[in-house]
Amino acid sequence: MKTKLLLIICVTVLFSLSGCAFIDKARRADDLEIENANLKNRIALLQKEKTREVQNVSEEKEKEVSELEQAKKELEESLKKEIGDYKAKLQMTERGLVITFVSEIFFDSGKDDVKQDGKLTLGKVAEVLKKDVPHSQVAIEGHTDNDPIKHSGWKSNWELSSSRALAVLHYLVEQCSVNPRMLSANGYGEYHPVAANDTPQNKGKNRRVEIVILPSNLNKVKAQ
Repeated sequence: MKTKLLLIICVTVLFSLSGCAFIDKARRADDLEIENANLKNRIALLQKEKTREVQNVSEEKEKEVSELEQAKKELEESLKKEIGDYKAKLQMTERGLVITFVSEIFFDSGKDDVKQDGKLTLGKVAEVLKKDVPHSQVAIEGHTDNDPIKHSGWKSNWELSSSRALAVLHYLVEQCSVNPRMLSANGYGEYHPVAANDTPQNKGKNRRVEIVILPSNLNKVKAQ
């Protein structure tokens, strides 16, 4: 009798433990299902946020590219004479909108004083900078050919190209009221040629000033 009672008690305990284990397992399954649902919702929210960010960036890119294209259009019109005389050209590049001028339009040989014709040209550029791309950064870059300095008193082409870039910068700020926060100046001397320095014509191509209008929040724009 005692043995039977003990057996009944053991069986009851086992069923009870098994039932508890089943209930606990069911609860864990419910918890995992809730956690999984929460994770799915979180992922969906993150994907939505990412999509929104991509759309915003895309819209901003389109806006900035549009601003540069408008500036290019305006400059093509205002610099029609300089472009027609092959003294200036416009290019949309990966860096932004590049306005390239032959140095002679701004400077006499070995000099860094902006000539009167050059001042008129810079005035045209300044109007577009202020009107169409007021939030962009603008890099002014001076370049020379590889002829060594002999008579002008500059230590090297580095100094000449740097001083010319700064002369353009100062004119834009002081005479044309361009925001100085927009501008920077760099001198590259003879080390960024666009042609071989083997003929007078090619050397003339290398003696240049480039004004690069950079997209305000973009690293690159589509080159054309």
